Amino acid sequence: MIERYVLGLREVDETRVAVVGGKGANLGGLSRIEGVQVPAGFCVTTDAFRRILAAAPSIGDRLDQLSRLNPDDREAIRTLSAEIRRTIEEIAVPGDLAAAITRALAQLGEQGAYAVRSSATAEDLPTASFAGQQDTYLNVVGPAAILRHVSRCWASLFTERAVTYRLRNGFDHRKVHMAVVVQRMVLPQAAGVLFTADPVTGNRKVATVDAGFGLGEALVSGLVNPDVFRVRDGEIVAKAVAAKKRAIHPLPGGGTREVTIDPRRQEQPALTDAQAVRLVRLGRRIEAHFGRPQDIEWCLVDDDFQIVQSRPITTLFPIPATGDQDDHVYVSVGHQQMMTDPMKPLGLSFWQLTAMVAMHEAGGRLFVDVTRNLASPASRAGLLEMAGRSDPLIRDALETVLDRDGFVPSLPDGGPGGSPAGGAPAPIETDPAIVTGLIERSEASVAALRREIRTKTGPALFDFLLEAFEEQKRVLKDPLNLQAIMAGMEATWWLNDKLQEWLGEKNAADTLTLSAPDNVTSEMGLALLDVADVIRPHPEVVAFLRNVEDEGFLEELPKLAGGTEARDAINAYLDRYGMRCVGEIDITRPRWSERPSTLVPVILDNVKLFEPGAAERRFEQGRQAAAEKERDVLSRLRALPDGERKADEAKRMIDRVRTFIGYREYPKYAIISRYFVYKQAVLEEAERLVRAGVLPEEEDVFYLTFQELHDVVRSHRVDDRLIQQRKAAFRSYHALTPPRVLTSDGEAVAGAYRRDDVPAGALVGLPVSAGTVEGRARVITDMAQADLEAGDILVTAYTDPSWSPLFVAITGLVTEVGGLMTHGAVIARECGLPAVVGVEKATRLIRDGQRIRVHGTDGYVEILP
Repeated sequence: MIERYVLGLREVDETRVAVVGGKGANLGGLSRIEGVQVPAGFCVTTDAFRRILAAAPSIGDRLDQLSRLNPDDREAIRTLSAEIRRTIEEIAVPGDLAAAITRALAQLGEQGAYAVRSSATAEDLPTASFAGQQDTYLNVVGPAAILRHVSRCWASLFTERAVTYRLRNGFDHRKVHMAVVVQRMVLPQAAGVLFTADPVTGNRKVATVDAGFGLGEALVSGLVNPDVFRVRDGEIVAKAVAAKKRAIHPLPGGGTREVTIDPRRQEQPALTDAQAVRLVRLGRRIEAHFGRPQDIEWCLVDDDFQIVQSRPITTLFPIPATGDQDDHVYVSVGHQQMMTDPMKPLGLSFWQLTAMVAMHEAGGRLFVDVTRNLASPASRAGLLEMAGRSDPLIRDALETVLDRDGFVPSLPDGGPGGSPAGGAPAPIETDPAIVTGLIERSEASVAALRREIRTKTGPALFDFLLEAFEEQKRVLKDPLNLQAIMAGMEATWWLNDKLQEWLGEKNAADTLTLSAPDNVTSEMGLALLDVADVIRPHPEVVAFLRNVEDEGFLEELPKLAGGTEARDAINAYLDRYGMRCVGEIDITRPRWSERPSTLVPVILDNVKLFEPGAAERRFEQGRQAAAEKERDVLSRLRALPDGERKADEAKRMIDRVRTFIGYREYPKYAIISRYFVYKQAVLEEAERLVRAGVLPEEEDVFYLTFQELHDVVRSHRVDDRLIQQRKAAFRSYHALTPPRVLTSDGEAVAGAYRRDDVPAGALVGLPVSAGTVEGRARVITDMAQADLEAGDILVTAYTDPSWSPLFVAITGLVTEVGGLMTHGAVIARECGLPAVVGVEKATRLIRDGQRIRVHGTDGYVEILP
């Protein structure tokens, strides 16, 4: 019974995380790999830790208090975690447990020096590394000192940083336990870290070795800069040798000390090239064993490598699975659709099944494989032209990949391609009746879907949905629909190019698109101003809305003076636009109809910032400004040589823009309208599964793909473990930043704006809506947290159509993601807001409340004193 408290490293492997923690399990796995040397040692198991906690019942109450704390309440976390640590360290190690540890020590050599290392059950996992959260003690000598340091390792589960990490990442303090690894110390000539994939670019074929003299602690603590070797295919492709002035050495009686390295040795490499290559070969063997790229801590002892730790590199963006060994280039769908957050499996599979092109999933995001488009010269030109218009960073990243010899194969021009962008406008008349007809046909299709889906349940529902997906694609593929979308975009590009050439004016089309007709997204923003007009005269309703905390507020409104009118106005808005929400391409996201409280802050801002009738006035002002701009442009063109021809051509294009640019927003609205119908039907099916005891809760269906859910409905059997794994994976994906362009080597290729016309210190982006504005930056990452003042400039990660209700209240826009024709850019132009998109790290580099100047014509943002 006593022996369960101690297990030798060779008795465990990576399946025993619950018993010996992540580090112990990985060391056990390492010790079983042929040719890998791991210093001998043992694990004090989590059973021992649980026994210690049981000896102090007061800890349970403190854990409950900890779990209720806000991760930003540093003072409370510091105080409470220190109390827990003190309590644990003061508990005497029971005699039988101490005997088990000293017996294991005696077998290794009692008076040797040991490393005593924390090994938590939520540590060194594929989805969360927890690196550096708990404590390690080096060169501990003697049984009494080792027992004392085991207690310290137990207590380190509650360091301030570890507690904060768990709170931020949703780990339950009660479910994380601590084992301790006791390992014979090695006294290395050199030590360091090997990454079997490049930790910066993500390239899986390039390994990076960091090396220094003495114990690896000198590198980990930042005491010295390491030598860095980059190795690919068994060859050193780059090497940088640092001046290593300090090292950490063990002391004979225990503990460590800092020493100064002999000046003659400081600039000698810690490893030879041959040793670095040999180490990487060893790392590849370890990587193959664990099945994913590893972050490996190593020591060099007498020309042999000892491995003291291996953990997954959790910061790498996953690679889409293809089933072949060919090179592939992927472009992010999220950067086009203004939704770079991870999607749940049901959301991913719905988008894949309804999309017009094949899509691959990785890290909870979708990507399109553009390798074949890049391989053929004709389709390559079209893709690069379209990417450059849409998002210059994507184009630059694609060109970076193309510059690499042999990565993208060369195909003859007959290969599949895309039509070049910016050529002749699409063959379609400039007739508003075309747009009216397309909208009527789409609305009829959605109405038919609502009627027909009502009678479908069980497996028949899923068969019907597959037919509905084909109908959705048929509507979107209608040549007239595609021509109408392209007509507005291409006419905009034509006007911007030609008016800059003829009049020297940048982005002239921006003003010409103000208050364009038939734009359902800008109508949605203006309609919320009308809702505010209904609410504004009723102070009781306004006061009530300021304190809304749950979704039952609409039922409460009729109890107040003016509340019935307010409720009816909000409900009418939800009837028209309630299928929308932030991140709406993910069907699993809560819609406004499901969570109407999301709109309350925006309604209250509209009540505060606007006078009655603002929607109509703003639309009319925009329409008149566009008409005035048209007269100005045509008059200036007529004064030029060959002016009548130029003015006639420009007039035709202006009419095209006014006719078609608003329709650019409609197809997405139609898709999301259909999605809400699909979702309601799926949730009714989920409710039946819960009632039948198949699922614990309805939203578990979000963690299944469409086909998996179909199978569950048919069989009434579900794999609970799969759902739990998917939930853990989804949580981990939030920490990953999706790249615009990703290769099959795993490299996240970052594009750059190659411009020299921007002031020093300015943040560079893509100009999408002309004008310059100065004001207070409101950095908002959640629309429900909006609290705007007159003159504010919105700074956010991305804006899909659901953000447009905020656009009426701001004076400028800055986003991290976006392109010339993405929704935020289109609506910014319609509203006359200077806007710069694609500003890398804008929400981190601009602080909430700072004064900024947005140069929407030239594409940069200045942070003002």
